[in-house]
Amino acid sequence: MTTAGKVIKCKAAVLWEQKKPFSIEEVEVAPPKAKEVRIKILATGICRTDDHVVEGMWPSKFPVIVGHEAVGIVESIGEGVTTVKPGMRTSNHKFEITSQRKQHN
Repeated sequence: MTTAGKVIKCKAAVLWEQKKPFSIEEVEVAPPKAKEVRIKILATGICRTDDHVVEGMWPSKFPVIVGHEAVGIVESIGEGVTTVKPGMRTSNHKFEITSQRKQHN
């Protein structure tokens, strides 16, 4: 069953405010817009940058899902994306996770 073009649900560690515990929640992820990529995350790490968000040393809009060092498989792409295609393995080194929408050329 393909999920391209559909809203999907997945679990995520959501931070609702700085210096508070994460909340494991089911979140909805919209299909990618133009120049966006949706990646099925297989593994992610939490690094010092993420800790800065938790501790309030990095300006962030809450709620936020941290874990910007991830690997996964391109699940679907938005219009105008030409450098990756569904099924490709990738990291989000040059992407931001879908909770922090960013355009990709």
